[in-house]
Amino acid sequence: MKNLPLHWKIIIGLFLGIIYAFFSVKWGWNKFTIDWIDPFGTIFIRLLKFIAVPLVLLSIISGISTLPDLTKLGRMGAKTMGAYLVTTVIAVSVGLLIVNLAQPGATIAQDQRIKNRIKYELWVQETGGVEILDHKEFLKNPAYASYLTDATTDLAREAAMTEEDASLSQKMQEAAQMKSAGPLKFFVDFVPENIFQALSDGKLMLQVIFFAIFFGIVLLMIPRNKAQPVMDFVEGTNEVFLKMVEVVMNAAPYFVFALMAGVIAKMANTTAEVLEIFKGLAAYSLVLVVGLAFLVFIFYPLILRLFIPELGYAAFFRKFSPAQFLAFSTSSSAATLPVTLECVRDNIGVSKNVANFVLPIGATVNMDGTSLYQAVAVVFLAQMHFVDLTLGQQLTIVLTATLASIGSAAVPSAGLVMMIVVLQSVGLNPAWIAIIFPVDRILDMCRTVVNVTGDATVSTLIAKSENDLDMDILKS
Repeated sequence: MKNLPLHWKIIIGLFLGIIYAFFSVKWGWNKFTIDWIDPFGTIFIRLLKFIAVPLVLLSIISGISTLPDLTKLGRMGAKTMGAYLVTTVIAVSVGLLIVNLAQPGATIAQDQRIKNRIKYELWVQETGGVEILDHKEFLKNPAYASYLTDATTDLAREAAMTEEDASLSQKMQEAAQMKSAGPLKFFVDFVPENIFQALSDGKLMLQVIFFAIFFGIVLLMIPRNKAQPVMDFVEGTNEVFLKMVEVVMNAAPYFVFALMAGVIAKMANTTAEVLEIFKGLAAYSLVLVVGLAFLVFIFYPLILRLFIPELGYAAFFRKFSPAQFLAFSTSSSAATLPVTLECVRDNIGVSKNVANFVLPIGATVNMDGTSLYQAVAVVFLAQMHFVDLTLGQQLTIVLTATLASIGSAAVPSAGLVMMIVVLQSVGLNPAWIAIIFPVDRILDMCRTVVNVTGDATVSTLIAKSENDLDMDILKS
């Protein structure tokens, strides 16, 4: 067992956690699991998160300050943002293609879809500034009059549940704030008022990145003899945090076991509910997982194979799998970042300069899995409500999902807030996100794997283009 690679140990811990959770629910041990096992999973995520933020700060400063000149920084920055934008647009497009071909929303019973449609039209009547997208009016059709009473009752109940659900109400409020913000709000939020506040709040990672880039650039501009002590301090402190990652990861299999056991124990009270978690909303979940799997197992390896033929298909997954399994366990790109950095630098051979600059930015702005999920989920929700979205409306989804992914926090279920914004952008009821709540946690784990795999792919491509890829490590 000692000689087993770390990624295999994490896989074993993950599956043992799922198996234990099943029996914990069956035998009524949920309270014990939540009180005595789940806290270790929380401790694990906290350990990774408190390491992640200073590591982002120090890694970017270190990466920029050791560059030969600012020209390379500008070139590398343009390549990074361009590559992340391209992969995000491709991810959303793949999502739209697969959801339109598979039509998961059409698998729901016809009567239920008609009732859903009546509820949608009633919601449009009650909501100002919104109109029926496809201009079909089921309410005026006498054939559907029998659905009106049930639809009205269901709509009122769902509205009450939305108000009572604190987490859902909070997400709706956050989305409303984002929508009401001015066009330059994103750039205003990019600049920190207080760097210490930004460092203490995981949702302000973009501000930490801005400060780190600014600090690193200015460090390059001052005389070398004055900058060197600061650079030495940053480099030394960065190595300390990287060592912390190594120490924490030695216990990762046990923490992952606790994390998975706790997540499932809090989601279900009976074995039937555990099974429902994995099979609920089956058609939607299957379509989304197929889309995410396409990115991880076909798109990213194909791109890498095209530009870096020396990196084999199996080799990439062998070298990067610890970060992927950790991403699945934590559902957080930020929490996984320390391990992503370690895998990309030590296993794939990406230089410190490139990894320290590209990956922290990617953990914040590159959300390929989240973008694909938004496209699939919005069209699925429209399909199950008998709403036909035009090509123009679906292109709006592409644009909104791409822009929303840039501001999406690298924390679990942040995509739900973005989902509300995307739904509102095409005039659909944002409360519909409650429909996909039951399976969101599991799917969030899957899309986080896509997010970190996309980060690793782009950083490897940037390193290759900058001749900063260690081919000896790559081929080992």
